[in-house]
Amino acid sequence: MTVRHLFAALLAALTVTACSTPTTPPATTADKPTGEITVFAAASLTEVFTALGKEFEAANPGTTVRFSFAGSSALAKQLKDGAPADVFASAAPATLAEVRDAGVITAAPTTFARNRLRIAVPKGNPGRVTGLADFADESRRIALCAAQVPCGAAAGKAFAAAGVTPKPDTLEQDVKAVLTKVRLGEVDAALVYRTDVAATTEVEGVDFPEADASVTEYPIAPVATAPNARGADAFIGFVRSDRGRAALTGAGFDVP
Repeated sequence: MTVRHLFAALLAALTVTACSTPTTPPATTADKPTGEITVFAAASLTEVFTALGKEFEAANPGTTVRFSFAGSSALAKQLKDGAPADVFASAAPATLAEVRDAGVITAAPTTFARNRLRIAVPKGNPGRVTGLADFADESRRIALCAAQVPCGAAAGKAFAAAGVTPKPDTLEQDVKAVLTKVRLGEVDAALVYRTDVAATTEVEGVDFPEADASVTEYPIAPVATAPNARGADAFIGFVRSDRGRAALTGAGFDVP
């Protein structure tokens, strides 16, 4: 091969290599979430969010999702008092709006789920509870969420729609505390979310028509001062993804 032919072959090889080189840089891990992500979430999200948190960690090695579950109003107070968090998922738009008005959240929240109330009774329904009218019977032991808690506000709407004035024996600060009263047989009936009844085999559920008058919406948003803003956005995206929606539906929530 002459020098001229050798040069021509080399030039052709360089041309093929240049054409096959991608014009955009390869994907990097710079935009992937890492580190700890702290999520403040309504108590009624405990089971489904715990499961989703594990799936998120498996899909994003190097992340750890830490949850703080409680009544939405209690979580809102903690956030306004400066508690560090990355995400707030509330069981009431009004509670999240309260936190947003305080400047703790600046992004527009997104409704990612809806829920309805259901009567919870101990196994076998020893109190023979059949509807909301039984909550006005002082001979029965009744547990409700406190009025400032989202499940309490929803219960108030349901009772108003039914024209019933309840006679509760105890008012609790979150829906899980109410459910515990039923599980332990300390009350004859309580109003909780249908997802709470579905999450346990230790109680039974009784449907009532006024549940449609008390639909609860769940908004989610990143905290403005989130220590892990990238992680917050990634977790919210996961909750709103097809996988997140399927998990929520499977737990008994409605998804928009």
